[in-house]
Amino acid sequence: MLSDWLDLTLDGNASGALEGRLASGSYRCHSAGILELTPDAPSPGAFACVISAGIHGNETAPIELIGELLARLEAGKLSLGAPLLILLGNIPAIRQSQRFISTNLNRLFRRDLALEGDEPERARALMASVDTFFQRHADRPRLHYDLHTAIRNSRYPRFVVEPFADTSTSAEQWQWFAAAEMQAVLHQHQRSWTFSHYSKHYHGAQAFTLELGRVAPFGHNDMAALRPLRHLLDALLEGREPPRGDPRRMAFFRVEQELMRQAEEFSLCFADDVANFTEFPPGTRLAHDAVAGDCVVGDQPLAVVFPNAEVELGARAALLVKATEAPADGID
Repeated sequence: MLSDWLDLTLDGNASGALEGRLASGSYRCHSAGILELTPDAPSPGAFACVISAGIHGNETAPIELIGELLARLEAGKLSLGAPLLILLGNIPAIRQSQRFISTNLNRLFRRDLALEGDEPERARALMASVDTFFQRHADRPRLHYDLHTAIRNSRYPRFVVEPFADTSTSAEQWQWFAAAEMQAVLHQHQRSWTFSHYSKHYHGAQAFTLELGRVAPFGHNDMAALRPLRHLLDALLEGREPPRGDPRRMAFFRVEQELMRQAEEFSLCFADDVANFTEFPPGTRLAHDAVAGDCVVGDQPLAVVFPNAEVELGARAALLVKATEAPADGID
């Protein structure tokens, strides 16, 4: 039954409590898209782990990856050794293969959220589930990987976004990501109310957004490219030490500026197929906004990440980033 949870959820048949036993623990579906797994004998050093996917409904590879993990756990190929909360984000959008229905769910994860509507209500439910889970396992270190795919190609198809918050990132995380063949890391420069930022800001968790290639329909993802990451998730799920690699394998970037859309009359001044992390030289006009004017690269080259001219008014249309060094404390 556990391996059917995703299908049941997306079919609308797992909205009520669903629970059962595994050889190494138990599971309970608290409500649609909220699944908690509890080991019988948790490993002493295991994290309390949150793994989320489907915050944007057209990002299917992470959902398939979670399906693989659950199937292997139920088949006894993995032994549950860590408390685990698995979350599916925007279920109506997943069913319709859309990024969102009314508004971008991944900008709503703040406790003072005043908006009303389906996606704000879903954000509140997801935040509450994380709060309850981490409170239940207050004696354990906390971890949250929010799994995504990008809407365009990238120079680095698999990359990590580190949210800005007071909690520092432990050196082992960079080593784990290197072994998982993540290719780049992007350090955020200010708060952005994403799901991974929520867990880092409010709970002090080791929390990251993981971009795992490009958006594709179910059944059309390159799951082989995600096998090294699956090894990392396997280890966390079993409560054992993940493989480590040299962080210098990855390229590191830091956000310098957020490009915001202020006007209906807004355009990006480069081709729609420009890949994430494409660099532009000084003097390049990147965008035109009827309110904010032109955005032009200054004295230092900048690369663009997540460019999207179709965002809502007042939303981020791109991140402008520059290369930086790998953290010294992540290198053995």
